[in-house]
Amino acid sequence: MSEVKLAAQTRTEFGKGAARRIRRENKVPAVVYGHGAEPVHVTLPGHDLLLALRTPNVLLSLDVDGKTELAIPKAVQRDAIKGYLVHVDLLLVKRGEKVTVEVPVQTEGELAAGGNLLEHVLNTLTVEAEATHIPESVTVSVEGLEAGASVHAKDIPLPAGTTLAIDEDAVVLQVLAAQAEEPTAEGAEGETEAAEA
Repeated sequence: MSEVKLAAQTRTEFGKGAARRIRRENKVPAVVYGHGAEPVHVTLPGHDLLLALRTPNVLLSLDVDGKTELAIPKAVQRDAIKGYLVHVDLLLVKRGEKVTVEVPVQTEGELAAGGNLLEHVLNTLTVEAEATHIPESVTVSVEGLEAGASVHAKDIPLPAGTTLAIDEDAVVLQVLAAQAEEPTAEGAEGETEAAEA
């Protein structure tokens, strides 16, 4: 997993007004915490941070007052309408340290024929991994699965050094039988009118 380097500036102004000023400068207010240290309030470059956060559980190398710290995003707040970053909470990590994170579940392969539906009961899998080797995602094959089949957490292959942090019998994916839709009375009337026209 690659590290993304970001220059962080400590901030002493707080509140909505200060946060708005920071965002007008295309920067994002953030808090860095962890390891029993006092939380540090910083500003981060908005565009670079937005690009970095496209990678789930990205490892950030922060330059804070000349000191380099490693951190992972713990909470990301976005504007509900425009989608820009409002605030980010970052958790300090150390090389070799194990952290609990959620990684996206991806699927590959085709279900058995029959128009069945694949339901993602869980979109992410909670795992424990070394802070500098967090997998970007986990992939599971659904090739040939038929209606009624399910994939449990224990069935998903994990990279070396990564372990499950949820119940191994938790259902992650399940295959639902395709349901034939009966034409509604309204739909039948519409077809009759169309035929008469």
